[in-house]
Amino acid sequence: MIKIIDISNSKHAEDVLHIQIPSYMVEAEIIGSYDLPPLKDTVYTLQHCEESFIGYYEKEELCGAISIKVVDDAVDIHRLIVHPNHFRKGIAQILFNFIESKFRGKTIKVATGSKNAPAVSFYKKNGFQNIKETKVNEQLSLTFFEKKL
Repeated sequence: MIKIIDISNSKHAEDVLHIQIPSYMVEAEIIGSYDLPPLKDTVYTLQHCEESFIGYYEKEELCGAISIKVVDDAVDIHRLIVHPNHFRKGIAQILFNFIESKFRGKTIKVATGSKNAPAVSFYKKNGFQNIKETKVNEQLSLTFFEKKL
């Protein structure tokens, strides 16, 4: 079930962190860089990030989440996370489809680690175009994608 997450609620922010940290640890292992900002998040930083969070729940358990910021005609996906215990269940696709259905006529933007093959593949499969790649440091480059709805 898809539900809006009230990230200002400390318990909800903790729930997001409990899926975000393991999810980004997998990405860090894939790309070979553990210096990812989401691995440094706290309840406080999540509550003050000004993103809107949507969660995917099985029973009462938060299994995945997506966070966005909407500015003018653009929807910027900041996080698309699934707890590793729930990988390969289609949860990221369900969350993405939810966002896509709510923002017809907008442009969706997202960035991911260039070496994160599963994420790159996911965005390409969903019709995103590679816009640019930026080298952050020796270990990390980001690929930026866009999709016009």
